Amino acid sequence: MATTPMTAEEHKARTARSYKLLLWFAMMSMTMMFAGVTSAFVVSKSREDWMKDFQLPSAFYLSSLAIILCSVTFHLAKKAIQKDNRKATTNFLLLTLALGISFVVLQFKGFGQIVEAGYYFTGPESNIATTFLYVIAVLHLAHLAGGLISLLIIIYNHFKQKYNSSQLLGIELGAMYWHFLDFLWICLFLFLYFFK
Repeated sequence: MATTPMTAEEHKARTARSYKLLLWFAMMSMTMMFAGVTSAFVVSKSREDWMKDFQLPSAFYLSSLAIILCSVTFHLAKKAIQKDNRKATTNFLLLTLALGISFVVLQFKGFGQIVEAGYYFTGPESNIATTFLYVIAVLHLAHLAGGLISLLIIIYNHFKQKYNSSQLLGIELGAMYWHFLDFLWICLFLFLYFFK
């Protein structure tokens, strides 16, 4: 029995579903990794040397705002390309990049504020609480580096005019990942704020 060949539209839809499914699996595995680290954090709170009076640095509050704005601007970029508004898409993508870089800079500023307060991440003067904070933040920054690289690729492809209202898979995948990074950081931030 002969099968009818797939149309170009069906092939495109199947490819999009496959990429989205792969991204969902990757995001779930990242979530499981962070769940493991935060579980270890909770278990370690019962240690005698756990620091009880630690306050999150002010730069972490600003970085949280920056990453929330990243999600907003990426969403607006996706909406703009759906309307074939290339100029607005360019502006929102570049703004997302600037905000993403701001998030990274503010995270490092936050690490500096922690050290200035006399709390160290490693060495004889370190504390298990600040070491956990460092591990959680650096793991998130590593995933954010992947987000920044993918964003640079999306911006490059956008300038090559590879996206339009009928072809926006790259921007959709990028937006999904950035929304995930945003959600993940807010969850981690709230966790660190309430369970320190």
